[in-house]
Amino acid sequence: MTHMRSSEIATTFRHPIVLAALETTQPAGTYRLVIEEEQIPGLSFLAWRRTATLLHLPALSATGGKHQVVAIDPVEWAALVEADERD
Repeated sequence: MTHMRSSEIATTFRHPIVLAALETTQPAGTYRLVIEEEQIPGLSFLAWRRTATLLHLPALSATGGKHQVVAIDPVEWAALVEADERD
């Protein structure tokens, strides 16, 4: 039996973001990111492997609109966070 876990992160962007998976720019705001992981069996220590990184749209502060969940590359997400912090 594989053990799973998930964690949530709220990230605030001061500037609009552009995601490779979408055709539209997302406005500045706070976004909910869910990271899903599975336990790696057979090791002598506890270890986890990321299985999904899911971004919930729209931003938490947005009202109305259609809710959707988009799979995102964790490297792309880290680059977006870093770029927003530089500006």
